Amino acid sequence: MTRQTAPRSIAKPFEPERVVKHLTHRPGAYEMLDANDEVIYVGKAKDLRRRVSSYFQGRAQNAKTMALVNLIADVRVTVTRTEAEALMLEYNLIKQHSPRFNVLLRDDKSYPFIYVSSDQAYPRLSFYRGTRKRTGTMFGPYPSAGAVRETLRQLQKLFQLRLCEDSFFANRSRPCLQYQIKRCSAPCVGAISEEDYRRDLESAVLFLKGKNQLVTKRLAERMDAAAAALDFERAAEFRNQLARLKAMESEQLVVKSADDFDVIGVIEEQGLHCVTVMFFRGGRLIGSRTYFPRVQGQPEAHEVARAFLLQYYLAHEAPKEILISDPVMDAVTIAAVLAERAGRRVCVRHRVRGDRARWLEMALANAQHAASLRLKTSATLTRQFEELAEVLGLDEAPARIECFDVSHTSGEATSASCVVFGPEGPLKSDYRRFNIEGLAPGDDYGAMTQALRRRYARLRKGEAPLPDMVLIDGGRGQLSAAAEVFAEFQLEGVKLIAVAKGRARRPGMERLYMLDTIEPVRLPPGSPALRLIQQVRDEAHRYALISHRARRKNKKVGSPLDDIKGLGPKRRRALLREFGGLQAVSKAGIAELAGVKGISRNLAESIYEQLHAG
Repeated sequence: MTRQTAPRSIAKPFEPERVVKHLTHRPGAYEMLDANDEVIYVGKAKDLRRRVSSYFQGRAQNAKTMALVNLIADVRVTVTRTEAEALMLEYNLIKQHSPRFNVLLRDDKSYPFIYVSSDQAYPRLSFYRGTRKRTGTMFGPYPSAGAVRETLRQLQKLFQLRLCEDSFFANRSRPCLQYQIKRCSAPCVGAISEEDYRRDLESAVLFLKGKNQLVTKRLAERMDAAAAALDFERAAEFRNQLARLKAMESEQLVVKSADDFDVIGVIEEQGLHCVTVMFFRGGRLIGSRTYFPRVQGQPEAHEVARAFLLQYYLAHEAPKEILISDPVMDAVTIAAVLAERAGRRVCVRHRVRGDRARWLEMALANAQHAASLRLKTSATLTRQFEELAEVLGLDEAPARIECFDVSHTSGEATSASCVVFGPEGPLKSDYRRFNIEGLAPGDDYGAMTQALRRRYARLRKGEAPLPDMVLIDGGRGQLSAAAEVFAEFQLEGVKLIAVAKGRARRPGMERLYMLDTIEPVRLPPGSPALRLIQQVRDEAHRYALISHRARRKNKKVGSPLDDIKGLGPKRRRALLREFGGLQAVSKAGIAELAGVKGISRNLAESIYEQLHAG
């Protein structure tokens, strides 16, 4: 759609009557714009003229709508053929503009699945996150990686299927530890036939689909058949498998329905809106997830419920049934759009009885608990931020704190971290890691300088807001290094503080170094401000350590071929395939190396020199 904006100096005042008069009665989406031509609200309508005119009819409106109307400087509409198309357009516009008067769901994570391969004699079960355009079968989505790992652990105990990587599986000459502890049937060495393995895999798939009774029946039949054949040892294995299945069922919340469905509870407490989703897959509760949508003003619960359905399920695949605690306008249209995307029927229900009503009560109880916990945590953090401002003599509490730390082992694989905190807690999407290169081993000052330069060179370009306070893990030397970087980039108005642990390195003994004080500041143990600094500093240390360990691990598993200029992944694979492994490559002469397709004489000499250096 072509956008035309009048020059600011000759812009005409907004006249809603003139705009409404020319609108169509067809369905579509509308965008409300403010005086800066910024989209502040997006909606959809079955009848554009009737819906848009309802904002300007002068009757009583809620506080949020009144605040919105007072800021409207223009209305832009897009006509669609159907209400369903208007709904999809509304979702895409909200995603594109993030208007401040819309309820916004902050959820950009992909969800994990259990993946069952289909192109192998002994298929593998594995954790998977990514596109679903892949051969094989996927079960999920699961609410978290932990839920997937727990389900895989249960499947291992019950059916002893392999979870190992294909490269590990293909190179076994004897069973691994998983076989010894009865978590795998060792198909890698032929300890189980393809037919028996396929039967176990089929039982696992039925278990994931919630057909536990059928699994139990088949296990009982196999136990009876083994006993009839006088194979009592095998019969005892099936008996133990049945016992484990029964024990697992008694520990889980198993419902009568074997379908996939979600249960959503929406609550509001002290201005905080909370949405809890409970995921039922194959008749089992596999976990829950809680969201705190960003809202403007005080929207009704049904507005939050509608926004959640629209934004969440148009970004993730919907199950067959969605139960939600509040009535949702456009529920039928939303369900139709979700069904079209999923390629099957999707039902959105609000009025339910029996077990479904109890599940909704459970979701609401979980949302209530999460909101109460969030409010208490938020109150504690607010007090900590306020006291930090007080003890440091700041005019106001900082809204954004960034903290840096450096981690290495004897100067090896140096990494730095930057973590970000606000009054609502850690802002993990803003965390950053830095691999430090080109410095002498153990140069902590240089490492800190490099991390700060890389961070604030990007922030100067507007990639993220500048912090109000920067904490540096270290003493006066690290503080001076940070001050030089800030002077270089001409960053002003940021409070720089170095946090030194003290000689004993005990919590509570921290000293704070600042540019405008000669002596370090000591906060009393137990001070809320000190607890905040410790929490931020410890999180920076944790994050730097994760990055450092990952670099060390990569370095250990790396190959000497990786550093040879001109030897890319394709040529490395050709080389290893030709000789059968790195050990054989290292024994080869220059002429033999040059005989491999794609390896020139000069490259062969470089490879030989690299493998025989020192």
